[in-house]
Amino acid sequence: MMSNTSSLGHVQTDAPTPTRRTVDVFTRVLHALLALSFVGAYITAESEIFRLVHVSLGYTLGGLLLVRVVWGLLGPRHARLSAMWGKLRGLGAWWNGVRTGQASWRQTQNLYMALSVVLVLLTIAPVVLSGYVTYQEFTGEWMEEVHEFFGNVMLLAVLAHVSGVIGLSLLRRRNLATPMLTGRVEGAGPDLIKSNHSILALLLLAAVLSFWGWQWQTSPQTPSDPDVSALLAAPGKAQSEDHDD
Repeated sequence: MMSNTSSLGHVQTDAPTPTRRTVDVFTRVLHALLALSFVGAYITAESEIFRLVHVSLGYTLGGLLLVRVVWGLLGPRHARLSAMWGKLRGLGAWWNGVRTGQASWRQTQNLYMALSVVLVLLTIAPVVLSGYVTYQEFTGEWMEEVHEFFGNVMLLAVLAHVSGVIGLSLLRRRNLATPMLTGRVEGAGPDLIKSNHSILALLLLAAVLSFWGWQWQTSPQTPSDPDVSALLAAPGKAQSEDHDD
């Protein structure tokens, strides 16, 4: 008898690996929208053609930051800002451990990831505010350089965060990005997140898409380039002059 069959002749199949939910769908959608908005805004930063896209994504980043702060105050325990602060409070003890050569490697990893997330969140506000001031032309060209500086700082923070996820995934031989993609991790036990907050996730997504649609509908439909505008206006002007003659 083959080892993979039972005495009744039925083929035995391996039981599925148990998983448990650790991240709700609202947090995952918020995380994805933040990443998408930043990447899109950075790519379109130097393009005049996609300036409206750049501005809209910048405003979206600002709105999502406010949502993240509120969620960090009222959301589930894993998304609370207090949980992040709890990790950062160990910075002093970690530094003392470094000085004495007794620093915990696990604590070093956790602090690195927490610091990279905090840095990303802290740079969103100056990026958005400096971009708004630049777009409204409230100041001179120097504000554009400030906006570019903070944009590059945020890029470095994002790259540090992504590199940390990849590096720690390799070290721990476990994909640390999985919870933000599927909301679940392998392992037996009860779900750490009882509610998936699906309705809130749908409302957030609908709000962002509605804002993008509103931005498109209310945007100027005529080219912003003065030379192009002059060319478009030239035929009408020429006809008017011929009529006057």
